[in-house]
This record gives sequence, structure tokens and C-alpha cells, in this order.
Amino acid sequence: MQILDILALFIFLAGVFIYINTYYLKLPSSVGLMILALGLSLAMLVLNELIPEFKLGTERILKDYDYHEVLYQLVLSFMLFAGALQIDFKKLAEERTPVLILALVGVIISTTVVGIGVFYLLQWIGLDLDIMYCLVFGALISPTDPIAVTSTIRKYNLSKNLETRIAGESLFNDGIAVVVALTLLDLAHSTEDHYIGIVDILWVFGTDIVGGIVIGLFLGYLGYRLLKYIDNDEVEVEVLMTLALVMAGTQLAEFTHVSAKQAVVIMGLVIGNEGKSGHVTSAAGDYVFKFWYLIEETLNAMLFVLIGLEMLIIPLRFDYFAAGLFAFIIVLFARYVSVGIPISAMSTFRKMEGNSINVLAWGGLRGGIPIALSLSLPEFEGKEVLITMTYTVVVCSVLYQGLTVPYLMRLTFNKKEG
Repeated sequence: MQILDILALFIFLAGVFIYINTYYLKLPSSVGLMILALGLSLAMLVLNELIPEFKLGTERILKDYDYHEVLYQLVLSFMLFAGALQIDFKKLAEERTPVLILALVGVIISTTVVGIGVFYLLQWIGLDLDIMYCLVFGALISPTDPIAVTSTIRKYNLSKNLETRIAGESLFNDGIAVVVALTLLDLAHSTEDHYIGIVDILWVFGTDIVGGIVIGLFLGYLGYRLLKYIDNDEVEVEVLMTLALVMAGTQLAEFTHVSAKQAVVIMGLVIGNEGKSGHVTSAAGDYVFKFWYLIEETLNAMLFVLIGLEMLIIPLRFDYFAAGLFAFIIVLFARYVSVGIPISAMSTFRKMEGNSINVLAWGGLRGGIPIALSLSLPEFEGKEVLITMTYTVVVCSVLYQGLTVPYLMRLTFNKKEG
């Protein structure tokens, strides 16, 4: 089977999942897709046991093809660009400080708490994973799913300030968490060869982030000028231009050894806001934003399909899944700490709604970004444990939190009204 056949299969299954969820399950996108992905995994496991030839074919498809480059170079870049493109800085102007603090400080706290907690958890269970890879897990599991969050909160009469903080923090922490995860991964590989100090760590973080910002600003402004020059009636030209910019930005950042993911986030922010700014006649047409929203939804669905299939070649070990269940508790605790500390600190000089911590913490569902990051990791000892924990945490987060967020919202606002 050729790689294009496999890609076609993923797209077909993603389309089927979206159709079934939209017209039959009628659940929030992430919840419905996760349930269907679990059903696919179960069906495939049964077929593998009943038909040995089917099992061999499935394992060959998943093991013979390296999805690392596709996920790392294409899927992550497209999803981050699409998410950043939707942010409206005008609406975030008044809330930019709490949003940026929540995203930056929150990711750092979450990464630290989850990484250290998982390190000792695995030792207690009897599994061995280097502390640096535990921190990588802490970073890659920190991003929350903006699609799931925003689609849920819009159904409730939240204050505009709180709604903006939730949506903005969820969108910003994606890019920050990816940069932190990939930088920690570089450091994990470096420590295998020689000892690195705090100066080395700061240098890697600094060059990755600053270099990515510079490339993102340059290509983002270039893209804005090109989109302004192109007539809005030239639909295919504007769409192809944004696709070319994302791919070129990713390759340029990789060539210069800086953060490609930070670059595409900045590009998305510049094009998304300058392209819609009032002093020009809509440099980018509405269809450009609709196209990238569709790309984000489609890739998100494909990732759920992929991780459902990926579980077929991961050892179904009880200790791996037990680690994932305990890790979910640690991740949820870390989420409360990572939003609780910044909000408590900011409440001393800024008015913060009393229900902010609960809504931000429980509404922070995990989704496509952690899945893509875990599957795109290079080979290392303990990768299977990390992928299994990611899978388990995302499943528990989407199903348990996703299905109970409406009850939390109703309970919170009933109290408020009373």
C-alpha cells in the first residue's frame, strides 16, 4: 500500500467520523471523535484476533511508514497556523496581559508539575523513563483544545472578559507548549552526549523562540503585503499563498535551526490580524479563514483516527495504561495549579471572576496537539510508555471532562444567579 493510499484512508475515516458525529451522535466535536476512535480501536483489535492476515497487514501499514516527518513538518504547522489565524487581537486587547501570563506561566508550571509527578509515578509503578522525557511529556500534554473549549463556552452566558481569557489562553498555550516540548526534546538528546548547564538551556530556549519570532514576523508581514496586493476575487491564489507561506516558513526555520512552530504561530497572528484590520480593505478574504478552519477540523479528526490505529502496535500492557490513568490525575491537578497561581496573583491588581479557576481548569480539554506531538517524537527508550500515557490522558480528558463541563457550567452559573 502506497503512502497516498494510507492518507486517503485516513481522510475517508475522518470524513465518516465527522458525518456520524454531526448527524447521529450530535456530541461536541472532540467528544464524538474520541468515542468513534475508541470504537475503531476496539473493532480493529477484534479483527486482528479473528483474522491473522488482517493483523499482519495492519502492523505492516503502521510500522513500515514513518509518520514522524508528516506529523512534525505538516500537521503541527498547519494546526498551529490555523489556530493562530483565528485570534483577533482587537478583542484580546484588554485581556492580553492575563491571557499571555496564563499561557506562558501556565505552560511552564504545568510542564514542571506533570514532569516531576510522572517521573516519580513511573518509578513507583516500576517503569523507567528519564526525567527529561518526563518533562517532554509534561510539555506536550499541556496544550488545551481551543475547538472543544470555545464550542462549549459559547453556549453559556459567560462574561465577555472570562470568555476571552478562556479562548485566548487555549489558543496561545498551543504554540508555547510545542516550543517548550521540542526544546526539552533537544536538551534530552544533548544530555545523552554531554552535561549541559543553565546557560545552555537558556541559549536553546532563547535561540529557538527569538529565531522563530523573527522568521514569523518577516514571512507574516510579507504574506500580509502579498494578500493586500492580490484581488480578493482570486480565491485560489490567496489560499495557495497562505499554504506556500506556512510550508516555506517551516522549512526556513528548520534550515536555520530555530522553532518552526513558533514561526508559524507568529505568521498566523500577523496575517490573521493585519489581514482583517480596518485600515485596509480586507487583505485576506473570508474564505481564507474558513479554509484554514476546515483544515484544522479535518487534521484534528485525522489525528484521532491515527492514534486509534497506533494503539494496535503498542504493547497492551496493564502497567502502561495504569501509568496513563494516574498521569491523568496528575495532569488535572497540574492544570488547577497552573491556572490557580497566575489567577490568584493577578487578582491582587485586576478584577478576576470568582469562577475563573474552575472553568479554566476543568474546561481545559486535551486534543489534537498532544496527539500529534507524541506521535511525531523520534525513537527513544520509553517512547511507547509516553504515547500510551498521552493516549490515556487525552481519552480521559475528552470523555470525562468533555461530558461533565456542561454540568460544571450549569452548576457554576446557577450559583451565580442564586
